[in-house]
Amino acid sequence: MRILHTSDWHLGQHFMGKTRQAEHQAFLDWLLQQVQQHAVDVVLVAGDIFDTGAPPSYARELYNRLVVDLHHAGTALLVLGGNHDSVATLAESRPLLSCLGASVVPAVADDAAQQVLVLPQRDGTPGAIVCAIPFIRPRDVLQSQAGQSAEEKQLSLQEAIRAHYQAVYQLACAKREALRMPLPIIATGHLTTVGASASESVREIYVGALEAFPTSAFPPADYIALGHIHRPQQVGGLEHIRYSGSPIPLSFDEAGQQKQVLLVDVDAIGLLGVTALPVPRFQPLQSVKGDLTTLAAAITAAAASGTPAQPVWLEVLVQGDDYLSDLQARINSLTAELPVEVLRIRRERGTATASLQAEARETLDELTPFEVFDKRLQQEALDDTLAAQLQARYRAVVASLLEDEA
Repeated sequence: MRILHTSDWHLGQHFMGKTRQAEHQAFLDWLLQQVQQHAVDVVLVAGDIFDTGAPPSYARELYNRLVVDLHHAGTALLVLGGNHDSVATLAESRPLLSCLGASVVPAVADDAAQQVLVLPQRDGTPGAIVCAIPFIRPRDVLQSQAGQSAEEKQLSLQEAIRAHYQAVYQLACAKREALRMPLPIIATGHLTTVGASASESVREIYVGALEAFPTSAFPPADYIALGHIHRPQQVGGLEHIRYSGSPIPLSFDEAGQQKQVLLVDVDAIGLLGVTALPVPRFQPLQSVKGDLTTLAAAITAAAASGTPAQPVWLEVLVQGDDYLSDLQARINSLTAELPVEVLRIRRERGTATASLQAEARETLDELTPFEVFDKRLQQEALDDTLAAQLQARYRAVVASLLEDEA
């Protein structure tokens, strides 16, 4: 059986005022080609199919069209909810999409047996059993206990998530015995694991509670398909536990990454192999840095990958050159005749933060509460110790508020 593992599409994302619609459409067209070329049995999306809980209509349209296209291609689809996804949004079309061979698991189910699914091969015969585990919200598996310290809350949540994985895995084993077929068992997840390498676009999801989930707490599944971390990687060097990463760069620090999806081959024995399929870059995106004497050459080199019809989206990191009131104008003069569009200008040092253009393009909708707090904190003349104490206190207050809402 062949599974295509992908995650973190973030359909509907606006990147510093720019829509990603064309990129996502190009990616989905390419994905469908790979499905047909490699005879994929199941496409597995390990969370964050949408960027927000209320995605724009075009994002929903892309999603629905893909379901239909995969159905016509004879390929099943499994979608897991992520921390960006709205449970209600994913659940609303779940019964309808099931008629087209798509299974959607928006959240932890009251009955864990509902998270044990049999994945079909293209001929309709069972090919694998999946422990379909989406993003786990603390309230799904844990009740807050009064008087617990931060460390105790972290350990309690970690144990609750581990127990949920083990419970679903045991049900999957029971399902395999009931079918009397030697089927491999696949598990999924949308969380941060110990040692995973993240990027600036990955948001903290277990605020004040669980920083990372240890790989030793996963059940002994034949393959574990993870989402949430945008950088593709093996977890702990293990072949069978992987993040596929996001298919397009979601922040400038991801611009240099080779994005990919994973072809996972399994049979009755277990995992046969994993093959990475590199995803083409559908929108040029680069980050350049230097002082005002070297930036011209760096920007010109970056512009080589752009065209007038599709300019390079550029981040400019200015080194040295203490505060200049005309920095924006200077950068504009360097890029005036080139196929580039500057989305953000940053200074490498100093407290000036972003440029006027970055301030104009960056909105509160694009920032987490922590990023807003950190930006405000940067405007104060505080020593590192006090700043760290304030950040820790702020996170503790937010965590307490989220627990009250749960």
